[in-house]
Amino acid sequence: MTSHEAEKAPIRDRDHLLDKDGMVFKVIGDTHPNSHYLGYVKYYPDTRGDRKLFGRSYRQNSVVSKSFGILADRPECYVYSDTLGCVITGVPRADVVHHYSARETLRRLLMEPGETGAHNVGKDLITIAEHLDVRGELDLFGVTGSFLVGCENERSDIDLVCYGEKGYLAAHTMFSTSGLIRPYTGEDRTRLYLRRAKYMEGSGFDTLLKQEERKFQGLTSGSGAHINCEPLRDDMSAPSKGLRAKEIGEITLLATITDHSEGVSTPALYKISVERVLNATVDDPHSFADRVLYLRSYLGAYTGAFRSGDVVYVTGKLVHLHDDERNAFGVELTPWSVSRSYIADLSTHATF
Repeated sequence: MTSHEAEKAPIRDRDHLLDKDGMVFKVIGDTHPNSHYLGYVKYYPDTRGDRKLFGRSYRQNSVVSKSFGILADRPECYVYSDTLGCVITGVPRADVVHHYSARETLRRLLMEPGETGAHNVGKDLITIAEHLDVRGELDLFGVTGSFLVGCENERSDIDLVCYGEKGYLAAHTMFSTSGLIRPYTGEDRTRLYLRRAKYMEGSGFDTLLKQEERKFQGLTSGSGAHINCEPLRDDMSAPSKGLRAKEIGEITLLATITDHSEGVSTPALYKISVERVLNATVDDPHSFADRVLYLRSYLGAYTGAFRSGDVVYVTGKLVHLHDDERNAFGVELTPWSVSRSYIADLSTHATF
């Protein structure tokens, strides 16, 4: 696919893009400047890597902020985003040489499994695709990560996405009643905790698992591989599309979730009521605490994690959010920062 053809393709959140230097970017969001597609480096050439692409060794990156270091010699990949209100990474549109569509790849793997069907985890993915196809729901899903670009191995997870309300309902049915996926129970719950705790410092075992068990994730009934599904906005709907941000500082607070209806899909946007400001880098944060009304994340870690009535401990960027209808402050959890991590954890008094 040429860069001109990639411009015309329906590039969606969580699709991947290959650039002219062999970097594979994971697309973040559906709102992009005219010059770039926003995202971070997911796979990059490295002789120490354990993945193979195009006959070369590649390394996987799972930490968003590390993308800045990987792209240290590529200043053209740093770009300011009005949506996030800060400088983040992205691939210049003119540098895109291939678009990996999550939705189209899942359908292609069903029709032509190739090497994907040669190992156990890949067989599980094909079985799931067959199940969705029989139900007429395949177009509501896509596959991301290593299976999207073709660098999977026996240790790979299965990372799915689903689109819109219909996709969300289909994912709920598949994860709860299909028999293809089993929940984390018993000793496997410790395995889930260790998987997530490294990205969510300070989370207690019980509260972190309560948070995680609200998401679409589990173990495949075949190989026992980890599988998750991240709900995304549908193709036409984007409630946060016009919402712009301006970074002000950093803030730590306790808040109650007052509305989670826009938090079940990425980008997650929760309405909150601040209970107490614990720390901030701005003067007199208590004076506008009652105007901090939103909690937002463009990463799947917090999609579907909270419910109305939950009390949440939050450390993130204090931003001013505005569009045609909203004018308020919020806390941004998307970690486009190399200096610290941003977290949102259920408190011990959170509801289920």
